[in-house]
Amino acid sequence: MTPAHVAELESLVTSGRLNDAMARQAWDGVLAGEGTPTEVADARGLRLVADTGALGAAVDAVIAANPDVAQKIRDGKVQAVGALIGQVMKQMKGQADAAAARELILARLG
Repeated sequence: MTPAHVAELESLVTSGRLNDAMARQAWDGVLAGEGTPTEVADARGLRLVADTGALGAAVDAVIAANPDVAQKIRDGKVQAVGALIGQVMKQMKGQADAAAARELILARLG
């Protein structure tokens, strides 16, 4: 691992390509000799999904499956959105952009 690898990995996170969990996976790949952080991320299919179509479908499915939590959010308990974000992340195998998911959930329930 070189300073250039660290800078490249940081760039992937700050640009929104990877989240922290994905960055750890890319780091492990670099340490295992699989290539640069970008090469490892590409080879392992690591990329945040910020596509509002795919993300929106996951958000809609999670809201439909959790009407009680959705109602809490509608009633003003915004902190309950975390439970739905977790379900969206699970449904999208950890590749959802959590901030974008939060915005979509609040927009749909607000």
